Formats: sequence, structure tokens, C-alpha cells
Amino acid sequence: MLMGEFQHSIDTKGRLIIPSKLREQLGETFVVTRGLDGCLFGYPLTEWEKLEEKLDQMPLAKKDARSFVRFFYSAATECEIDKQGRINIPTTLRKHANLEKRCVIIGVSTRIEIWDEQRWNDFSEKTEENFDDIAESMIDFGL
Repeated sequence: MLMGEFQHSIDTKGRLIIPSKLREQLGETFVVTRGLDGCLFGYPLTEWEKLEEKLDQMPLAKKDARSFVRFFYSAATECEIDKQGRINIPTTLRKHANLEKRCVIIGVSTRIEIWDEQRWNDFSEKTEENFDDIAESMIDFGL
């Protein structure tokens, strides 16, 4: 299970260190793509394959399904971890997540999320303020 919160810097070439605790579970190569809420999602290959199966079942006749799949896949890239524990994040993905210098990498069960530090802090602060209400609404999902 991927979990935890880690702060790192991204360099001018788009290289970002992936924490060793997460590298073990992600494997040498994993997929990074656009995520929701202005972050990036990173999936181990086994989880990516499961997600692909679900995305392949989306109805092509539905405009939103087509748009989502196009946007999601168009920026997806396999990232290899180098000997220094870094991945290279393409410009398109860096722009999507506003990654310029300070980043936060979080483990979220079956994926990681890569956030601009300020965007993460804003999201985290807002979520913390409403956490009790959010938790209460999760009752509908059996939690």
C-alpha cells in the first residue's frame, strides 16, 4: 500500500526524487498522468493495467467518457526511476500540476499523487477545516 507524505524539489530539467519507501512499491517503471484537483497521478504498472481495463469499458457514445479518456491518456507516460531515484516529468505534466520547484508526493493506496507544494498546502488546509463533514459524508460509501 502506498502511503505517506514527502517533500522534494523538482529541478529545472523536470527531475524529481521519488522517496525510497514509495519506489519499492512503484517498481522501476511506473505510469504518470494528469490527475484530478491539479495534481499528477502515478500508478505501478499492475495498477495501471487494471485501470486500463476499466477505461476500455467506458462507453464511446458518451461525450464525457471520450473526453476523459482522451485527456487522461494523452499525457500518460512511463517513467523510469534512474540510479539517483529520480524520474523525469515531461513539460506537459509539469504545467498541468504547476510543478516549478517544491513538490509534495503522497501515497494514496494504489497510486501516488505529485503536487505543487503550495497547491497541496491550500488543498490540505481546506480539507482539514472540513474533515469532520467530509468523514460524515463517507457513511454513504460504507465507511
